[in-house]
Parts: sequence; structure tokens; C-alpha cells
Amino acid sequence: MTDPQLILAERVQQALGTAFGQEYASEDPLIRPSQFADYQANVALSLARRLRRAPREVAQAVADAMDHTDVAVEISGPGFLNMTLSDDWIAAQAVIQLADDRLGVPQAAPKSIVIDYSAPNAAKEMHVGHLRTTIVGDTLVRVHEHVGHDVTRQNHLGDWGTPFGMLIEHLIDIGESEALNRLASGDGNAFYQEARHKFDNDRTFEERSRSRVPLLQGGDPATLRLWREFIEYTKRYFNHVYDVLGVTLTDDHIAGESMYNTMLADVCDELEQSSVAQISEGALCVFPPGFTGRDDRPLPLIIRKSDGGYGYATTDLAAIRYRVRDLKADRILYVVGATQSLHFQMVFAAARMAGWLHDDVSAEHVQIGSVLGADGKMFKTRSGASTKLTELLDEAVSRAEAVIAERGYEPAARREIGRQVGIGAVKYADLSVSHDSEYVFDFDRMLALTGNTGPYLQYAVARIRSIFRRGELDPADFPGPITLGEPAERALALQLLGFGSIVETVAESSEPHRLCNYLFDLAQAFTSFFETCPVLKAEEPVRTSRLALSALTLRVLVQGLDLLGIEVPERM
Repeated sequence: MTDPQLILAERVQQALGTAFGQEYASEDPLIRPSQFADYQANVALSLARRLRRAPREVAQAVADAMDHTDVAVEISGPGFLNMTLSDDWIAAQAVIQLADDRLGVPQAAPKSIVIDYSAPNAAKEMHVGHLRTTIVGDTLVRVHEHVGHDVTRQNHLGDWGTPFGMLIEHLIDIGESEALNRLASGDGNAFYQEARHKFDNDRTFEERSRSRVPLLQGGDPATLRLWREFIEYTKRYFNHVYDVLGVTLTDDHIAGESMYNTMLADVCDELEQSSVAQISEGALCVFPPGFTGRDDRPLPLIIRKSDGGYGYATTDLAAIRYRVRDLKADRILYVVGATQSLHFQMVFAAARMAGWLHDDVSAEHVQIGSVLGADGKMFKTRSGASTKLTELLDEAVSRAEAVIAERGYEPAARREIGRQVGIGAVKYADLSVSHDSEYVFDFDRMLALTGNTGPYLQYAVARIRSIFRRGELDPADFPGPITLGEPAERALALQLLGFGSIVETVAESSEPHRLCNYLFDLAQAFTSFFETCPVLKAEEPVRTSRLALSALTLRVLVQGLDLLGIEVPERM
């Protein structure tokens, strides 16, 4: 363990046990970075009332009991513990981190993590609204796999239900070949809208569509063949989008609504037989405690409609049961829009009533906020239509190429760098804000080479690579030693040591923006170091030390951006 915050937290906890008894050794030390020292512990203020002692007296007792090896401790204000680490300790830990293939990220005790993300509708094109669920989910997959968990990706496609009756009938009407070619090219929205228009305005077509649904659900071979063709061609389109975005979803990860069709009746039977569900006004419902409607009556979660049909709640309960019993999940993350919050609260509550979720198995809704336009409303095209995700990504790459063109690269290099910068900019802009917050989609801001942007971080990496390229050096040839003589060197080394704990935090909290903020702070620390501390022109042994610091920064930035799913150009 090289993270100073974790090491200091352990020392403070040991001191709490020594000073006040072992029952206090598990207290949160409340350690934060400080402008007056390296770190500040505020635990004395929170403990003072319980101990019936003055905060400064509590802080002094902790300071007296602490291990002061390589750390100076001072008490300030009402009872803050200000802790400053020695330069030699920071340098030694940086060398240890440099020698570690994991760069200080601890290996977790493996758990089975199921992550449900992306989940577009097979009947429609992917639009900007699918961007966040796809890339936030993919980042969480990458982080959990990196810390050592066994991750199962689940792409819960909307590939079943009533709409497919009208879609299959429309496919038959216009001809199978033409329809499937349109779907493969990403023309799903227009295809769906045409089918919907006929359904709403043509009584004969409506009746045919409704008659097609029980054939689909009942396994009619001819209907299933058309459905499978429909799904196969739309999957090709999804895979193209995933390839452009650089996310790790494949056909092997598809677990659409259709997968659970054969489980729905059994789920309802199990819930009814265990008295978790009951008949209410002809429908089978679960009434999770604590949920009421506007009339203060218990709010039902309908799992079988009065006509015998099933809804989203039934499918989601079947998915939970499958993921717990068959996939052996310890933790399930649902990366889904915030508007589905009440639905998932009720589904999780029902699953706990059924015994599928319990103390050893958790389910969490990673709520995804909306993407807004400059007017503060849902992001749309100028015509008011939902923006196709492919068009948005194409524009990002085109704009990035225009920026790169000013640097004089050859066309092939410009296209590749433009792709990496454009896609990286879009992904970083999304990931750098809290996943449950809304944000304004702004190409100019996200493609800027300054500020908290993807291109700024990519440029920081390119700048470090240029140092080694100019010196005709290999970063791997500089394992240390590291010495810290300048404030900018010390600040950079201290920032580097926090990488392990921030990756752990993202895995625990499902908050990728914390990793973005860390990487931005690291890039800023390197910029200050680069501007004030000559590297190649420094005299030995300072030159070797600064090259080692640069090599460690390069590895941490590249690894961190990879966890975000962001590629880094060799040059910019």
C-alpha cells in the first residue's frame, strides 16, 4: 500500500485505539487533503462530545499516541490534526509504486459483479440518451475488472413485447430484404415510426399486429424466424456504435427481455405461493412497504396484468432472480436513467421480500442524468428530433480532425488522432460529471485543450512521451531513484500516490467522475512540474529522478484513461 491517505488513516486509527480503547480503533479518521499540511484529520471534533472532552484535548491525545515515523503532526484550530509527510518517505513510496505493475491499486477480494448497462431498444436507433448508460457502465466494468472482481456484462436489450407485432407486420409489408437492409444501416427510428403510423391509422394493420404478438410469444416458427432476422440486423448496427465508442460489449453480453420470457410465469407463481404477491383488482401485485400513491393507498408493483400479460416489473424481477441464482451475483449494478428510480426502488424492495436480495447480495441503481442542449432542454437536433448517436460521434471526430489539421499532420495520422481525440472528448465530458447530474453537451468546451477535458489529459500524455522521444529514451529504463528537491516535484509525487485509493473508491461508489477529477489534478501537477523543473537538461542525479517521476506520471495517466475507456494518441 503506497497511498498516504490510507496509511495515515491506519495510523490515526491505531492511535485512537491506544488513546481511548480498541472500541474507537475503527472510527473514520475523517482525513482530507489540506492547504495547511499534506492531510488533515478531523476525527477529534466528531469524538469530543462522545468522550466528553475538549476537541483539542482529544486531538493532543491522538497526536501523542501516533506513530510519527516520517510524518510531522501539529494541532490547529479547534482540534484539527495537520499531518505533513517527509520528502524521503514520499519519494520512497513513489519508487515502490513505479515498480508495481498495478501502480498501487490493491487487489480486491474477488466478488461476482453483474453490471446491466447500455440496453437500447432493438426497434429503434441509438440516440444521445444512450451515450451515458453505455459509457458509464463500460467504465464501471473496466474498473471492477481491474481491481480484481469477476464481472458479468448484461446488455438488457428491448427486444420483446407488443411493439414487435407491428414491426414484424411492417417488415412483411415492405419486403424482408428492404426492411433488413434499412435496419442494418441504422434506419430503425424511421422504420419504427412508419410502423407506428400504420398501427395508429390502419385498423386492419392494427388487428394483424395484435394477432402477431401471441404468435411471437407462443413460439410460432415463422414469426420467430422474422423476429430473429430483425434482431440480428439491428445487432449489427449496435455493434458498429459500440466499436466507434470503444466499449467492450459484444453479442455474448446480450441478455434482452426475450431471454426471460420463459421465466415470467414461474416468477409469478413463486411470488404468489410465498404470499409476496397477491391478487388485486384482477392483477397479481406486490405491495412493497413504504410506497404509496397520491391517495395514500399502497402503491402496487404489477407483475401480471388482469389480462394475463406481463410488464417490465416482471422481467426485471426475473432478471434479479436469474442473476442471483444462476450468475451467483454478489452485487448487481443497474446503469439506467434516473427517471426509472421509483421503478427500481420497488423492484428491489419486492426482490428483498422474495428473499432474492439479502445482506449478502446487493442491487444498486446507478442513476444516469440527462444530456442537455445549450438551451438547457433535452439535447435535440435543430429540427427538434432526437440526435442520432452515430451522427453526434461523427461530428465530434470531424471537429477534432479540424483542430488536429492545424498541427500539420498527414491525412492518415490526422484521421486517427482525430478519432481518438473526438471520441475521447465526448466520453470524458460525460464521465467527468456526476452520473446522476445533468450536463450541457458543448463541442467547443469538450474539445478544448485547456481545462478539465479529455484532450487536455491526452495532451499531457503526449507531452510526457515527447520528453522521452526527444531524449531517445525508454520510460521503462527509469525505475528510480527519486529525490524531491522542488515543491512541484513533491506535489506531483504526492498526487501520484493517491491513484490506488481513487480506483478503489470508484469501484465502491460507482462514481467515475472521481477518477476524472483525480487525473485532471494529476495532469495539472505535471504541468506545474514541467514548467518549473527542467527534465532533459537537468544535471544528474536530478535528471534521472525527474525522468522517473515523468515515467510514473505517464503510466498512471495512461492506465487511468484506459479505465475510462479513452485512447491516447502517441502525438498531438
